[in-house]
Amino acid sequence: MVTGVIGVTFWTDNLERLFYFYNDVLQLPLHSRHEDFITFELGDIRFNIGLHSEISGASKDPFRFMPHLGVLEIQEEAKRLTQAGVKFIRQPEQETWGGWVATFEDPDGNILQLMQLG
Repeated sequence: MVTGVIGVTFWTDNLERLFYFYNDVLQLPLHSRHEDFITFELGDIRFNIGLHSEISGASKDPFRFMPHLGVLEIQEEAKRLTQAGVKFIRQPEQETWGGWVATFEDPDGNILQLMQLG
């Protein structure tokens, strides 16, 4: 029986570029770093990036998988990330269910969202 999601991984051909983005720009808390695999710890979830021999270039289907990263103040975080050069494809917007969402790309073209609940 599946009991929950404990981690997600984005594979890349340029680990240093993604490490800079997730570590220095997004400022995710680093858990561990190895030569070909890096783990960030977001509460009980491990957010991973790693080198993979089958990956080359930008994401070919970036909307297929979209992690949601929780934030307390979406407007402030989106402004900080925009100033750091992050490309937003949807600015912070309140959803009908009450929360806020903003959508952006990482350097490989993967699509992620900031999400502020309620």
